[in-house]
Formats: sequence, structure tokens, C-alpha cells
Amino acid sequence: MTEATGQDANAGTTPVREAYRFDEAALARWMEAHVADYAGPLTVEQFKGGQSNPTYKLVTHGRSYVLRRKPPGATLQGAHAVDREARILTALGSVGFPVARVYGLCTDESVIGTWFYVMAMVEGRIFWDATFPGVSREERPAYFDAMNATIARLHAIDYEALGLGDYGRPGNYFARQIARWTRQYHEDADAGRDADMDALVEWLPANIPAGEESSVVHGDFRCDNMIFHPTEPRVIAVLDWELSTLGHPLADFAYHAMMYQMPPDIVAGLGGADLAALNIPSEQEYVAAYCARTGRDGIANWDFYVAFNYFRLAAIFHGIKGRVIRGTAASAHAQERARALPRLSALARRSMEKCR
Repeated sequence: MTEATGQDANAGTTPVREAYRFDEAALARWMEAHVADYAGPLTVEQFKGGQSNPTYKLVTHGRSYVLRRKPPGATLQGAHAVDREARILTALGSVGFPVARVYGLCTDESVIGTWFYVMAMVEGRIFWDATFPGVSREERPAYFDAMNATIARLHAIDYEALGLGDYGRPGNYFARQIARWTRQYHEDADAGRDADMDALVEWLPANIPAGEESSVVHGDFRCDNMIFHPTEPRVIAVLDWELSTLGHPLADFAYHAMMYQMPPDIVAGLGGADLAALNIPSEQEYVAAYCARTGRDGIANWDFYVAFNYFRLAAIFHGIKGRVIRGTAASAHAQERARALPRLSALARRSMEKCR
């Protein structure tokens, strides 16, 4: 995974950090037994990015792989489900959706201490900056259109035909998600409470729009969770499926389109960017393109979907803050995420007030 620019601190690898080391010889033995055409010797590095599941680059003479594992130590129930990630990648890959090939899943904790899976290393560009620096002004709209087409394609997939009918519970998505993230927010006492989050916890369940739809949803569909072709405006792999489930496609798309309002120092966002100068389609144009691809006549209650997603992301950051306090955060940049929590929860509350 090569970065689009050499300026971001999330791209690339480092030596494996002390808290995330494991028995590399045991992993090599597992690779020999379970990965076709594997040939050592094996070198292990750790990717800098990624907040939740530690991610490693496995280097051999012939090829490289990627390993994602559950973090060591105590984890929240249901979180860090690498087996679900491996399952969705395998299913989507079977119909040609752009994901990395999965070589194997290991649920034997005696190998490296936690469950893990190994997938192909996809070579291309990751853009950690949503303004797509390094791409010409003329080409930039095509990159945005590629993201738009990819998420629309995901939401059109027949998940029942892929054997994913039990991958989540169709229907009642917003109520269940709000309850889930509220519960995790309340249970992580180490990270403390936040007045803006408390207001959202009270308001959101009572203001869910009518209407049920279900599709596979990614849950974290951002430009920095995609690998683009080395030279073309084409998505060749969507990464980080930890939050995927069966859910409401408009929740998933609104999270993605939230990039238009997101300050770029929190996560990849376009907040404050001069879209016209950059030749980036407007939020309205981007939403219209998705609607055209999915047969919709606009999206009612757009501000609710955005408020919900700010709340959900703030709840995730709250969990990161808890892991920082407990010393189990996977990313070297987790402390920055934890510090951003008050700003993110304030943005969530501002979106809620717009709905009112």
C-alpha cells in the first residue's frame, strides 16, 4: 500500500511496536501450512495507520501479505471481529467487488495470541487527504466519481445470494445502531462522559426517519480506506471492513459524504476546502450522482443521517480514548483521535440542532 504523498504520517510501516509483538516463527509455520505458495523467510512490519485492529505487513522474497488481528488485551464484546472481516472480504471478492483476496483466517489463539487473518497486499495509492493532492485538477472529478460508483455498487449487491443473509439483522438499523453506540459510550467509563454526546443519546432515538432499507454497508467508507490504481482514477480495493454489517444504505452513504463537512485534521475531510478551485464536485452534486446510480429521487432527512454519523464516529473516538487511557490503542496516532473527541461531539450536536 503506497501513499499518494510522502507528507502524511499515517502511511507506511514501522518496526512492530513493543505492545504488538508476537511469535513470528509461529506465524511463519501457520503460513506454511495454510497459505498456498507461501515461501519464507518472513519479515514482519506494522502499519502506522489503523485505530482498532493492529495491521501488519508480512514480507517474503516473492510477495507481501497483510495481517489483521484482534488487539491484545481485554476488548469490548463484539468488537474487533476479524472473522467477520475475513467473511465479508471473501464474499464480496467472489462477485468481483474490489477487495483484497483472503488467504486464511486463524481462530487458534495459541499461534500469535489473538485471532487473525491474512490477505493479499494490494499495491496502489491511498489518499489520506480528501483533496486528493498529487492528482491533477482535471482528473480530480474522476476520482470522486470512482468513490461514488463504488459505494453505489456495494449497496446494490444481493447479499442473500452471497450467503450473507445472517451478516446482520435487516431492518430497524438506526434504532439498533444508536443503542449499540450508546451502550459502548456508557460502558467505557475510563473515557468519561461528554455533554454533547449525552444530548445526542437522548435526541436521536426519538427522531429516526420512517422507511426501511437493507444492504451491505461498509461502515467506514472514506478515501483513506480505499486503494486506488497506481495511475488511473479507479478503486482497486476497499479496506477496513470491521464495521460492516447489513444496514441502511443511506446511513453508509451519509457517513461517506460527511467528508464535505469534516475538518481535515480529524479524519480525511473537505471542511474549509475551496471545492471550485480544486475542481471537486459539490456535496449536492455528489449526493445527486449517488441518487442517479441508485434510482433515488433525492434524500429526505439528510441532516438526520449526517447527525447520526457524527454521533457514531464520536462514539468510536470515545472508544479510542478509552483504549489510550488503558494503554491498548493500536495506532501511534490514537492520542490525536482521543483529543479530537470534544470537537467531533460538538459537530454532532450542531448537526442535530440543524435537524431541529
